[in-house]
Formats: sequence, C-alpha cells, structure tokens
Amino acid sequence: MQTHFTIDCVILAFDEGQVKVLLAERNEYPYKDWWALPGYFVNKYEEMEDAVARILLEMTGLKDIYMDQLAAFAGVKRHPEGRILTVAYMALVQMDEVRNKIATGTNYMRQLKWFPVDELPDLAFDHKEILQLGLDRLKKSVSYSATPYELLPAKFTLTQLQQVYEALLNKKLDKRNFRKKINNLGYLKELNEFQKGVSYRAAKLYSFDKKKFMKMFSQD
Repeated sequence: MQTHFTIDCVILAFDEGQVKVLLAERNEYPYKDWWALPGYFVNKYEEMEDAVARILLEMTGLKDIYMDQLAAFAGVKRHPEGRILTVAYMALVQMDEVRNKIATGTNYMRQLKWFPVDELPDLAFDHKEILQLGLDRLKKSVSYSATPYELLPAKFTLTQLQQVYEALLNKKLDKRNFRKKINNLGYLKELNEFQKGVSYRAAKLYSFDKKKFMKMFSQD
C-alpha cells in the first residue's frame, strides 16, 4: 500500500564540459510525456532509507549511491491530485562510473536522459524548483566543500575543474586568476600524466588530495 508521500532524486554529473541532471520521461498521468526528476511513492510500512534505495534502483538502475536529503516540499498545488509531500534527495556522481548502469525505462517512465542544467525542458510538478534549490545549495558551498571534485573523475584537467566551478557558480571565471587561486589552495596534486585519446594538445592531469583537504578545513 502506498502513502501520499514520495521521494524525488536530484542526480548530478559532469560530462562534456557541463553539469547535467538525470531526468525521466513520464509514462503515466499526471504530466504524461513530461520530463521529471526520477521518483515515486513510499510504501506505507517502509523505512525512509529503504524507500530511497528502492526508488533510486527502480527508477534509475543505480545502487549504493550516497543520497543527501535536500528538503521537503508540501505545497497544496504541487500535485494535481491534491497535497502530496515529497522529500527530495541529491547525489553527485561521476559520469564514467554510472553511464552504463542507468536503467532504460520502467512502467512509470519511457526513458532516462541527461540534460545540461542550463538547457532544461519543461519539468513536471515543482521539479524545476526542487532542482534549483539543489543547485543553489551547491553554489553556496562550492568555495569550502569538495563538491566540484565529487563530479570529476579521479584524474582531471584544470580546464575541466574550471568548467565545473563555472557551471556551479553560473558565471565565467578568468582562467589565469582561477588557476592561481586553485594552485594556492594546497590540495590539488599535479600528476606526471597527460590526457590520452584527444585530438588537441593533451593537457596535464591533476588529482584531488582529499586527506589534505580535510586536514586543512579541520584546522579552521
């Protein structure tokens, strides 16, 4: 038996120089044929953590992904059938790790597709508001958290890192000033490796020293 309580999942990844969100094309009313955040109803006797894991797996095919609770939404007009509470969760994933694990569809949706966060289709319900809240939260935390690095592969270029920052902050950054600031932070490790398989001049690769990052912020 279902409740009047749902879980919606904001899943973000970095790909082709853009931060993207995973959306589902709905296959049932209301908002049939619209795009929406992956989500569904919580069962009556289901624990919250179990519901999040089940819905994530059923809707996206993903599992063992850390989902951070974002906020609850309970507006009277958010659903055509009446007040339905949803609790939104957010996850940052690395595209290379999830690309081939995404589900192709269920009874509730036709397909899943990644959309750049600044090139979204019309979204069902209040899902644009939910997504925007998640992006706003990331924007506020970007200067003191490991958020940008959670979206990047283990080895990345400074250009890729700047692209993530620009997407999260929603503004262009000066290349020289950005690189100087990032290098002065002390937790970026320069590798003796370069990009492979690119048609242009290969850039040097870097990695994120999470232990050094945690140590620096624990001393503040």
